[in-house]
Formats: sequence, structure tokens, C-alpha cells
Amino acid sequence: MTIRTRFAPSPTGLLHIGGARTALFNFLFSRHHGGEYLLRIEDTDRARSTEAATQVILDGLAWLGLSPDAPPVYQSTRAARHAEIAHALLAAGQAYRCWCTPAELAAMREEAAAAGRPPRYDGRWRDRDPSEAPAGVAPAIRLRAPREGETVVADLVQGEVRVANAELDDMIILRGDGSPTYLHAVVVDDHDMEITHVIRGDDHLTNTFRQVQIYQAMGWEPPRFAHIPLIHGADGAKLSKRHGAVSVLEFREQGFLPEAVCNYLLRLGWGHGDSEIIDREAAIALFDLGGVGRAASRMDYAKLTHLNGVYLRAADDERLTRDVLERLAGRGDLALGSTAAARIRALMPGLKERAKTLVDLADAAAFLAHPIPLPMQPKAAALLTPEARLMLRDLVPALGATDFSTAALDAALRDFATATGRKLGEVAQPLRAALTGSTTSPGIDATLAALGREEALARIAALA
Repeated sequence: MTIRTRFAPSPTGLLHIGGARTALFNFLFSRHHGGEYLLRIEDTDRARSTEAATQVILDGLAWLGLSPDAPPVYQSTRAARHAEIAHALLAAGQAYRCWCTPAELAAMREEAAAAGRPPRYDGRWRDRDPSEAPAGVAPAIRLRAPREGETVVADLVQGEVRVANAELDDMIILRGDGSPTYLHAVVVDDHDMEITHVIRGDDHLTNTFRQVQIYQAMGWEPPRFAHIPLIHGADGAKLSKRHGAVSVLEFREQGFLPEAVCNYLLRLGWGHGDSEIIDREAAIALFDLGGVGRAASRMDYAKLTHLNGVYLRAADDERLTRDVLERLAGRGDLALGSTAAARIRALMPGLKERAKTLVDLADAAAFLAHPIPLPMQPKAAALLTPEARLMLRDLVPALGATDFSTAALDAALRDFATATGRKLGEVAQPLRAALTGSTTSPGIDATLAALGREEALARIAALA
């Protein structure tokens, strides 16, 4: 048997972080078992589903490296198939037509609420003669659900869960206008896509009992279900905008690496010993549903940011340089070109050691592309006293006499400090302010070398 999983988002909004984790778990489970990972866009809500939202989902999955193994299935294109199965159930006596009017259904809900009961359909058309149907009412088709016994789901995360069939009513599978309901369409699609494992949030657990009844009515083998706990904010409340970024592409804009986000999401509700850094290859080798916990996870943005810093330090310098240049491109006060790119590339090993996000990295690299005069941070400006400026003027010949390699520059700075009776920091900090406009940067020798002789000396001269 080929393991097949699917991620099935509705394109009515952004791809949120909880959906991204669901996609990741489906992807890893299928890869671990040598199977297939598919995507279904559940766009049957035509009023709210948009092409833009669909593209956001596709872009978010691509950024995370979770694109499906086959082109997406669009649920809206399968309405005829959903209706076909509904009518097959009708013909087999597993479903029936219901001519309840909206007013009758509303009255049922009000009566149930008044009695303190959950709103359920009372089954009035279950065994009623169709000849009694009112004129002008298009009937819906309802599943003839079992009334005795229980529906049981052997969930791969939650364990065995069950519900008394008396608590479930006869759900509509095809509306009066011929459109399928969500719960029915999902069953038909999962069956036709040969999905073997449905891995989704535990907010779908109550839906599963109803869906299992459709499988049973059709005589189909249900997939195995695994309902994973939801992600909450640090305060235990449902994750929302007030907790920070919640959509995948927000994390991209905020400078997180996709591999760091995936690593973090993997450990959010799944565990493997004390391992924290788990790359994609290791995740595929290790992931199985037995490691998924039952308790809701809490989003910790500080932990994600720390993890992102770890991945940044290990990332390829050329890749980081490209990203930094893209992020700096929107700043009109910078001179971006091959010279700036070469400087950023040369200093990247030092820049990425201090950064936690790509935004941090771009901010730290911006001075390399800034024309003279540099904007000065207040603390940097305070270092450039008249005495410091005179010192920098005296330093220029010593620097200019080197080949501008990091080793030669380091030696020149140390020799100058010794010759003038200063500590190295007393030389390096005003020099850093003159070169960068700030008080922080990678090593001063590397910073000088990345700027190059002409630019570095010009920046000193502009202030000294």
C-alpha cells in the first residue's frame, strides 16, 4: 500500500502557522513512509474563496519547501462527482430526500435551544412518504445515519474516540440547489484521491464521526485519522494577531528562514529526545505520529527567533547576500550595485554571527551600501570627539600603507595603538563609528577589508 497524505486548506484567507504545521506533518509522514503528499484546495465556498488567497497558500508552501507531489486538486471542480455519490446513497436507501423549509429548520433550532439541547434535525422526512412533499421546495439529500450503537475512530494521536450515534443527526450531503456540503465533499475527495492517512487539527475531530458514517454507508474503507492539537499563544489563548505573526508569509517578511520555521514547527507538538536542531533530512528519517503529543502547543516567538539565528549562522553566504540585497532594494538612500554586493558578500561571515533575522542582517549590512556622508547614530556621533577625529587623521597613513588584508590591517591597528599609548578599543571604536555610523559591526579589520582601501579611507577623511 502506498501511503498518501493530503493538506486541504480553504482559500478564504492566509496560510496560517497552524495550517503550515499540518502541511509539514503530512509531508514528513508521507516522506518517512516513502509515500505521496498531495494538496487539495477546498474552494467550495465560492463567495469567500479567492484566487489571491489560493496563490498565497501555494507561495507559502513553496517557501517552506512543502509543494505537493502532484498538481493541486480543486474541490470546486468535482461537484458533479459529489452529487453522483449522494444520489448513489439515495438509490441504495442510505440517504433520503428532505423537504424541510428554512422556517421549519429555524423552528427546530429554537425549540432545541429552549430545551437546552444541541440543535439537531429531528428526522421528520426520514421515513415520510415523498407524496407529502410541499410544492415549490427543492429537497436536500440527507444521510440516513445509524441511530443505535456508536461510531468509533481509532485515532493515531488521540487514541480510540467514540460517540453515541443518537447524538448525531441525519446530516445534509447535498443541498436543495444541488451543491455538496463540505463534510460530504471531503469524504468523496479523500476516497477518490486514495488518501490513506488524514492528518489534521483536532478541531476536525467531531467532523470525523460524521464522515466515517458516509464511508460506512458507501462501503468504503476509511483512511486512518490523526488529529493533532492546535497551536495557542504563549498565554494559552487561541493564536491570533495580538500574539505576533500568524501567517507564513509574515514570517518570511520578518526575516525568518524557511528551514528554521519548519524546524520550529516540527518541535511544536512533536518530540524526539532532546534534539532541537533537526534539518529536513533528519526530520524525514525520524518523523512518525507516535511522537505527536495530545496537548495544545504554545507558540514561543523568542525560541523561534533564537533558532533562526542558529540557522542564519549556518546558511550559505551567497544566499544570504542575495536576500539582503533584495531587502535593501526598497531603500532609496542606498547605492546598490556590484560594488555593494561584493562588500556585503565579503563581510557576510561576520555580519551573520550577530543577526537573529534577515531583517537584522539587512539593517546591519546597510552601511556597506550607503554613500558618504553616513547617517550617524547618536552613540556613534558621541565617539567622534575632536580628539578622536585627530587620531583618525593620524591613523590614515598606517592603514594606507597596508595591502588591506585583514591580517595586515589588524597588525597596523595594533601597532598604531601601541605607538600612541592607546588601548586597541580606543582606536577601534571611533574608527568603527566613522566607517559604519554605528557602534557595532563585525571585526574592525574585516570591516575595513570589506569596504576596501578607497572607500574606507574616504569615510575616515569625511570625518577626520
